Amino acid sequence: MLSVLSRIIDIAMAALGALIAAGLHEGRFVWLNDMQTFAVAFNGVLAIVFFPALGIYQSWRGKPVRELLWRVAIGWLIVEGTGILMSFSLHRADELSRLWLAYWAVATIALLIATKTLVYAILRQLRREGFNFKTVAIVGGRQYGRFLVEQMRRRPDAGFRPVCVFNEETDEDAGHDGEPAGTVAGVPFEQDFAKLTALVKRRAIRELWLALPISQERTIHKLVTEFQHDFVNIRFIPDVRSLSLFNHVVVDLLGVPAINLAASPITDMRILPKFVFDRLFALGALLALSPLMVVIALMVKLSSPGPVFFRQKRKGLDGNEFEIYKFRSMKVHAEKTGTVTQATKNDSRVTPVGRFLRRTSLDELPQFINVLKGEMSVVGPRPHALQHDDIYKDLVRGYMHRYRIKPGITGWAQINGYRGETDRIEKMMGRVKLDLYYMQHWTFWLDIKIVALTLWKGFAGSNAY
Repeated sequence: MLSVLSRIIDIAMAALGALIAAGLHEGRFVWLNDMQTFAVAFNGVLAIVFFPALGIYQSWRGKPVRELLWRVAIGWLIVEGTGILMSFSLHRADELSRLWLAYWAVATIALLIATKTLVYAILRQLRREGFNFKTVAIVGGRQYGRFLVEQMRRRPDAGFRPVCVFNEETDEDAGHDGEPAGTVAGVPFEQDFAKLTALVKRRAIRELWLALPISQERTIHKLVTEFQHDFVNIRFIPDVRSLSLFNHVVVDLLGVPAINLAASPITDMRILPKFVFDRLFALGALLALSPLMVVIALMVKLSSPGPVFFRQKRKGLDGNEFEIYKFRSMKVHAEKTGTVTQATKNDSRVTPVGRFLRRTSLDELPQFINVLKGEMSVVGPRPHALQHDDIYKDLVRGYMHRYRIKPGITGWAQINGYRGETDRIEKMMGRVKLDLYYMQHWTFWLDIKIVALTLWKGFAGSNAY
């Protein structure tokens, strides 16, 4: 909700900046002309595309506001620069005053910085009052646990609230510092792993901070493995102050360096080309393929009674569920509760039209709508049915880590032969292995390569039925 409101405010500030620029340009209040109005609308759309990719709408709790303001200023310059380039390509640049564009850039950046600073200040105050906070469990000894609890209390504006300090080892320091044995700085001290697990499972804990020495790799591995399917943020916060070796995964929390152990491997700034490519490619594909999709929709409708689209819940980025779209390829039938039966060779449920669509992967075309909505990417790990996630998450190592990035229409696994039914555990293991390879070695040019190979090899395959 806050992200949507931020987008609305940013677009409003861009429009207000344009009006202020027009007034400064003319020396009096005037309404925008048609070309200026079009520029505001076009740049508003560009802002919706570019600003999320720059991380402007991510959570900024506990982070310095100056970095947010810097990104906002750079983001608007990119937006306005892109708009100017587009006006040149349409031979409309002469209809926009360069002075007005300069005034617009300065006024909009000033307004955006002012509103971001105000909202940031309001959220900090709300967090000081106990609203909009994240619950934290600290895993580690009393001494460093007490330090982190005190840091949270000194920075209530960051929005973190300690729930407990956990340590399975014998509490030898209990009572030595004058506080009760069952607490650390007034926070409950737990030694029962089952209680910690129960708190995480029911989402009473949203952040797990591992304040442990690096030498306790067994404990760290145990905790990461135990909660790998729960989408709790797990951060390694060792009691050291110089972590330059780990700059690629270090974040600043309350002035304390933290290493992300379970988080997306692709950062906001690196993913900007992928974000833009997804939207443009999906829009172009839907426009170009719309006549074909209309024909397919008619064929599906005439092939058997039922809806044109098949919709099913799938997991997306960070486990957030969304509804995936496909052209319906089977006769309408009822599945047993809690089960999803994959299509097999010569499956009687598949219609003749559906068999052709599945063989050529044309049934996947509506997923460009999911891409346009931001729920999927053109390239990424394929999302599976929720019931299959429940089965494979404990059987295939790293299975759920695939959902740390957006799922895709095609992927590294698909162009390497892992399409269609996964009737054996070995097939799913092979698919996951290739998905994890893609995540670890991702670049924008790898995405382009996968798209090119998908088009070159075609969408048809012997495993698609």
